[in-house]
Amino acid sequence: GGAAPRPTLDIADIFRRHGEDAHARFKFSPEQRLVMRHIIECRTAALGGHLERCSCCEFHRPAYNSCRDRHCPKCQATRQAQWLELRLERVLPVPHYHIVFTLPGLLRPLAKRLPRTVYEILFKAASKTLIEFGTDPKWLGAQLGITAVLHTWTRDLRQHPHLHCIVTAGGLDKDAQSWIRPRHAKILFPVHALAKAFRGKVLDAIANLEMPERQTANLVDDDVLKRLVDRLYRSRWVVYAKRPFATTEHVFAYLGRYTHRVAISNHRIIAIDDHTVHFATKDGKSQSLPCHEFIRRFLDH
Repeated sequence: GGAAPRPTLDIADIFRRHGEDAHARFKFSPEQRLVMRHIIECRTAALGGHLERCSCCEFHRPAYNSCRDRHCPKCQATRQAQWLELRLERVLPVPHYHIVFTLPGLLRPLAKRLPRTVYEILFKAASKTLIEFGTDPKWLGAQLGITAVLHTWTRDLRQHPHLHCIVTAGGLDKDAQSWIRPRHAKILFPVHALAKAFRGKVLDAIANLEMPERQTANLVDDDVLKRLVDRLYRSRWVVYAKRPFATTEHVFAYLGRYTHRVAISNHRIIAIDDHTVHFATKDGKSQSLPCHEFIRRFLDH
């Protein structure tokens, strides 16, 4: 038990020392600049605050206000708890599966140019795929419950858009009167079949992008768009499935780790010097990046 110790290194320090150099190199958008400013000012005198004073002794200390930016690594704990409390009222007391839908590498440049459009396509394609498989009597013949969370990063902050889906192990029949369990305990649906259906829905949406979006994505030429879609049909699409969670408590614990998170927390920062950020990645490994490249990758998300 007990709270984790407060990290000694802070992403805000990297922004203060190297943010302007990174902006000169990469020309960040106004939105990215605003996020950087919020993180720099979070819990500092720049945002104001109050004085905490002990009623039993003379101890006192300043308590500065938070920026409350959704990308700030210091500001997500409270919102995460509030979000989870709302989910507690909706998550059913049944086992749940964890299914991940990943956009292929060829679509990542498009996602950077049209993030709102592409991520909306990702959410719709994944949820429709799961719902169609669920309602099909061949697979289940029931209405599923689904919670989906978007992540756009890898542990080393590269772009990797993927959707984490928590899916009920079973669902309600068409009359909503009885619960239908899946035929197999280990898997809900075969991932290869899910991947094909998911691919078809995403590529149908890409092929039918409206002209303003096609112009932004440099896909005005019909032949260029067709070649892209054809290549994507031939590429490997990944849908990953884990075994179901044992209890609803496991679901809540998992959701707590995967919601209201930013690409990297302060706890993962190992060292900062005049040129490099050294940070933890996965399985005890770590990576070093030039400070400006670290900032660029962070602000990409």
